Order: sequence, then C-alpha cells, then structure tokens
Amino acid sequence: MLKVVILAGGLGTRFPEETELRPKPMITIGRHPILWHILKGFEYFGFNEFYIAVGYKGDVIKNYFTHYHMLNGNIAVDLSTGNVTNDTVPVEQWKVHIIETGERTETGGRIRQMKHYLEGDEPFIVTYGDGVADIDIPALITFHKSHGKTATVTAVRPPARFGAINFDGNKIRSFSEKPHTGEGWINGGFMVFNQRIFDYLKSDYDSLERNALEHLAADNQLEAFPHHGFWQCMDTPRDKRYLEDLWQHNPPWKVW
Repeated sequence: MLKVVILAGGLGTRFPEETELRPKPMITIGRHPILWHILKGFEYFGFNEFYIAVGYKGDVIKNYFTHYHMLNGNIAVDLSTGNVTNDTVPVEQWKVHIIETGERTETGGRIRQMKHYLEGDEPFIVTYGDGVADIDIPALITFHKSHGKTATVTAVRPPARFGAINFDGNKIRSFSEKPHTGEGWINGGFMVFNQRIFDYLKSDYDSLERNALEHLAADNQLEAFPHHGFWQCMDTPRDKRYLEDLWQHNPPWKVW
C-alpha cells in the first residue's frame, strides 16, 4: 500500500479568525477537523497509515491524535480515583506519523524533510490538509503507474466564484449559477510521486508548486489526472460555511 503524506504545516494566513488558535487542517466541518475528513476518504480505499507534515501549531494536531479515543468515544471517569477509561473505541484503525517540519518551511521542503520515511520502490501520495474530494484514489494510482513519469497531479476545475449573466444582445436571457466549468484547471492536490521527486527538492525553502512542479513540467515529467467530480478547498470562512452546509445535507466527498 502506498504511503500517504498530508501537508499540514502552513500558516493559514487567509483564515486568521480560525488559525490564530489552530492550524487550518484542524478547522472543523461538522464536529470533525477537515483533516479527519481527508483521512476518512483515504481509509475508504484501504489506506490506514499516514505521514502528517506539521509546522505551525503542530502541537494541536499532536494533541488531537494523542487524545483521539477520548475525544471521539465514550469515557468513564472515576472521581474517587481520577481514573479515566474508554468505554468505546473509535472504528478508525489508523497509524498516524506526525512529523515536525518547521513553521516556515515551504511545501517542497516539508516533503524533502520526510525523505527517509518515504524511501522505497513504490511511489507515494501527497495532498494538502485543507481540501476534500471524491477522487477515485486507485484509479489515480493506476494512471500514475501507467505513464512512468515522475509525478502526477490531480487537475480539478473549481466552481466559479460568481454566477454569470447570459446575454441575448443587450437583453439578459438568464442567470447561471456558479458552474465548475467557470474556472480553469488547477492543482487540486492528491498527487503521486516517484522517488525521483527528491532530485527536484533541494532545500527547505523550495516550494513544491513554484519550484518542483514547474521544473517537472519543463522536463516532461509531470502528468495530469483530470477529476470531473467534487473538489473543494477550505481557504476562507466562505468555503467553511459552504462545506458545513454540504455536510449537514449530502456531503459529496463522503465516500465512506
């Protein structure tokens, strides 16, 4: 089974009202952090071991997983002794490696620091700790192995930020909602890398996006896996409200 890396160390500067107290991957959708939703999606496809690269407020993520049973199950507290026992055990069978990679380290640098955890003959998966999707992970892996290049990026088309007016001359014919086809293709995370990726990561200050991926593209070593289903990142309070509303009704990323 391929190793799964979650990049969860950024500062989250566009979300200050939430990230002043916790890293962005720990912002909740429903009662669970978005990080939990991401891991559940991978678990559905048989992945249960994760490598989480932390930096900014990484202690919050460590505390969450350290006390996971207490936070997500029933407990019994004996006040005469102070003993606490878990009455139930959550169904997740995850093994989570939480790796300190530095508060100011760039995304490529975080992967570079984790090299000795990721070495082996198999490729590995990397995604961001703030985006959910209904991506077919086995299909992504099969695609990556089929082309033999160093890297695969899942390409997505996010919904347009605003609705559109459809004209007939100067007359308004109709209004369009915010279609997914309203924006160009972007990197949606859910990337697969061969070991050769480390040749493109030279320092902690290397950005995966601006340095490694651009150089891979120039070397004809980067392929796109188009995803036409659901994808959404949580960059702003508006995104959080949107995901919260979906979670309360019919969350399309909930494949489990």
